[in-house]
Amino acid sequence: MQKLDAKWTKFDSGEKIKKTEAATKPTFKIGGRIQADYWDFMNQSAGIGYFEHPIAVSPNYGQDPEDTFAFRRVRLECQGDIPDNMLWRLQVDFNNPNSPEMKDVYFGFRELPGNQTLLFGNQKIPLGLDALNSSRFNVFIERPLVIDAFSTDYRRPGICMYGNSDDESINWRYGAFYLENVSNDGRYVGDARQMSINGRLAGSPWYDDSPDSHGYLHWGIAGMIAKPDGGAGLVDGFSNEARFSTRPEGRSQGRWYDTGPIPGADWFETIGLESILNLGPMQIVGEYETTFVQRSQFGDTHYQGAYAYVSWFLTGEHIPYERTSGTLGRVQPNENFFLVDRSGRGRATGWGAWNVAARYSYLDLSDKDILGGVGHAGTLALNW
Repeated sequence: MQKLDAKWTKFDSGEKIKKTEAATKPTFKIGGRIQADYWDFMNQSAGIGYFEHPIAVSPNYGQDPEDTFAFRRVRLECQGDIPDNMLWRLQVDFNNPNSPEMKDVYFGFRELPGNQTLLFGNQKIPLGLDALNSSRFNVFIERPLVIDAFSTDYRRPGICMYGNSDDESINWRYGAFYLENVSNDGRYVGDARQMSINGRLAGSPWYDDSPDSHGYLHWGIAGMIAKPDGGAGLVDGFSNEARFSTRPEGRSQGRWYDTGPIPGADWFETIGLESILNLGPMQIVGEYETTFVQRSQFGDTHYQGAYAYVSWFLTGEHIPYERTSGTLGRVQPNENFFLVDRSGRGRATGWGAWNVAARYSYLDLSDKDILGGVGHAGTLALNW
């Protein structure tokens, strides 16, 4: 018995040493995602071809959009921790093999005072609930009109602080970013230093994750103050980042709503309001964003948009809520899909999780001399 105790003590000591050594070593995790779409556009719709092919000298000018199959996302990602409190993440999208795009490319420090994390690099700007939600957990295939219009491609190089209260009822993000999207070439060139200051404050005053409820209420407010170069492109080859554009909630070749570079833009400000009400299998979500552009000539302009959707799980699941980030999480089916033969006693089946949803979106990118377009969109979803 004494020998057995001695061996156990030795084994237990060895395991503790391994755990202690592991805590002092960097960690590495690899992952990815593959998402594919097929879009069947209407063959005949008056005027639609001029949104898809608007250039008069083009041979396909005015032709209707072509049906499309495409790999929407083919992402390879790796991330890890470096003792004592550093983290890093690298994510690249290969959906276009000829031109891979950087997504999350950053490093930072966690466990700073105030439950905060500081990140440096290419990361999502704190604007728009649906933009901050992961594409793995979206209710609809594409994001709403207003989300992509005012924070196109969502990520920019910058520095950002993330934090939350001790009881997790309040969370925040704030930072400074370049305005230009550098996902394709990894650099910003120009003396203007077109930049923005961004911030988001969100909370969940009611949160009940008990099995009988799964209810919560979310609110959020976000803002951005940006300094573009309104004269860029007129006499040089640089880009004026005061531009708002988006596709029609479908993966068209072109951006049907587009202000183009707004000439003379000195400053612009974007304000966003967001809310979620979740009652078990039912969820109601809404957002509103508005942008004000100050110009040295031609007059100031104003753009806005909003969306709302209702989602319902026919099989009783709910959409989880991440309180420390104020975003939506991954759905866990109550029962996974399966189909097995029970040796002559019939078949046993599991249906997985089934969800239906409906969304309405609105966007107005036209004011004064800027005719970016006004649009409404309705979307129905069936998710399994």
